[in-house]
Amino acid sequence: MIHGQRVLDAHQHLWTLGEGRYGWLTPDAGPLHASFGVADAEPLVAASGVDDVVLVQADGTFADTEAMLAAADAWPRVVGVVAWAPLDDPTVLAAALERYAGEPRVVGLRHQIHDEPDADWVVRAPVLDGLGAVARAGLAYDVVAVEPRHLEHVPTLAARHPELRLVIDHLAKPPVAAGSWEPWAELLRAAAAHPNVTAKISGLDTAAAPGYTAGDLAPYVEHALDCFGADRLMFGSDWPVSILAGGHGRWWEVVTELLAPLSPDEQVAVLGGTARAVYGCGIGVAA
Repeated sequence: MIHGQRVLDAHQHLWTLGEGRYGWLTPDAGPLHASFGVADAEPLVAASGVDDVVLVQADGTFADTEAMLAAADAWPRVVGVVAWAPLDDPTVLAAALERYAGEPRVVGLRHQIHDEPDADWVVRAPVLDGLGAVARAGLAYDVVAVEPRHLEHVPTLAARHPELRLVIDHLAKPPVAAGSWEPWAELLRAAAAHPNVTAKISGLDTAAAPGYTAGDLAPYVEHALDCFGADRLMFGSDWPVSILAGGHGRWWEVVTELLAPLSPDEQVAVLGGTARAVYGCGIGVAA
């Protein structure tokens, strides 16, 4: 709880090796090459004081979505699932959206565009049409903007589909480790100029150099606040990916330090209010 309101982690993953493809989870992924389930997440979430969770897809398969929904059945903290469907296949996408319409826990879609060889994949005509269908279905869309080209496309998506709620994951991975600023800062401001775009304060720990501090991240978070305001930013842990940079508890400590200068209302927005508004999440029952 924060200022009497429930804290919502808007970006958490679970996966079980051997289920689905998870092709990116090779031994080269180090400690991420393991299974992470509800039993692993619950004590970490509880220790950090997080009340509710949105699970986010980690593989471009329906099996991954079904695994998240099964986890939600077993974990009352889960108030939303950001699922997957093939945006460039209108027939399969339509069937998936019809199926998700009967599942209120599905609050959005995501595609790992950073794994596509074509950095312009998200602005291909079939994908743009697919995003229109997502908007009509009332779902949000998470944008995995890992390189500047990905972030550059966000204004295009926002203008093409002004009714689509777009969520930039991980503040588009600012170049924290390099201590760089542009073109990230300018591109983020251009994306924020569109009112249907929001962003997650998440994944910055793995964008930073080892041994990072809140001070290393502060300029990037302050810029995001200047661009979006607190009511268009949301907290996410990006666990278990965050174990590469200290884990859930360390990230929570840093986030609370970064948000300490904000007013209580602004903290409530970033730590739950924004995500509930964007994703249309309900309030779970703490486990």
